[in-house]
Amino acid sequence: MQLSQNILKDELIIFEKKFKEAVKSQTPLLDRIMRFIVNRKGKQLRPMFVLLSAKLCGDINESTYRAASLVELLHTATLVHDDVVDESLERRNFFSTYALWKTKISVLVGDYLLAKGLLLSLDHNDFRILQLLSNAVRLMSEGELLQIEKSRSLNLNEDIYFEIIRNKTASLLASSCAAGAFSSSNNEALAEKLRSFGENVGIAFQIKDDLFDYGNEAVGKPTGNDIKEKKITLPLIYTLNKIDKAQKRELIYIIKNKNKDAEKVRYVINKVVENGGIKYATEKMNMYRDEALKILYEFEDNDVRKALEELVRFTTDRKY
Repeated sequence: MQLSQNILKDELIIFEKKFKEAVKSQTPLLDRIMRFIVNRKGKQLRPMFVLLSAKLCGDINESTYRAASLVELLHTATLVHDDVVDESLERRNFFSTYALWKTKISVLVGDYLLAKGLLLSLDHNDFRILQLLSNAVRLMSEGELLQIEKSRSLNLNEDIYFEIIRNKTASLLASSCAAGAFSSSNNEALAEKLRSFGENVGIAFQIKDDLFDYGNEAVGKPTGNDIKEKKITLPLIYTLNKIDKAQKRELIYIIKNKNKDAEKVRYVINKVVENGGIKYATEKMNMYRDEALKILYEFEDNDVRKALEELVRFTTDRKY
């Protein structure tokens, strides 16, 4: 991501300051938690997509910075709530908010972040940007609930899988790109083009996450976490729809009833690898990546476009 970071060097410094200001609270406990969250933020991929999408379509302005802050506020809120739902004690190899402050405070912190994001946009009349990103939060919630529902019955429909990840994962990245484009251009057609671009990147990103569960020479030992949590992933769906009925029943039984048994989980992973699930998912991931690049190549060839291409390729080539 070197080119992206170089191009956005000054803008990211400004964004950092504005984001820290956006999460400040007069309540000491809440302000302490906000500082904890800010100091342990991730790679800031989504704000970078906002800023670069804006640069691709015009000039970065105050509305762009607010859009990037709103994206980060919404994303952080969903992560805090996700850790409560999953009872996860770690986030980015460190204690999660849930681990340190437990359920009640974590839920309220997530609500606070959502409210701060709404007010940030409303106070500056960024209604279209707020609409774009509020729609993403709705889709994320629907995708998460659909995944929970289908994981209980172990629904093996590939169309359902893509509906889930389009809503749960890709919607926020899609809306991030759309919001960035609209902030600098006020052009609905450009915003929709960048929304479609972001959606394809987001789908490729999630398939890459699926593949991490099975490991490879770069990732190392497979984790099998998705299998343990009975999550529907593309390599698994492909495998279950390809093998014979007896093997299918066996794998489904393991996933439903023996998903905490490390040896059984390894057995499922091996079956997925043997039956081409990894190869199939990789091909699908590259297909969505290439569709995103096809949209991107409609824009003028310049450093901003190159930086966005770098981010796209990072989503599918990353090692973590």
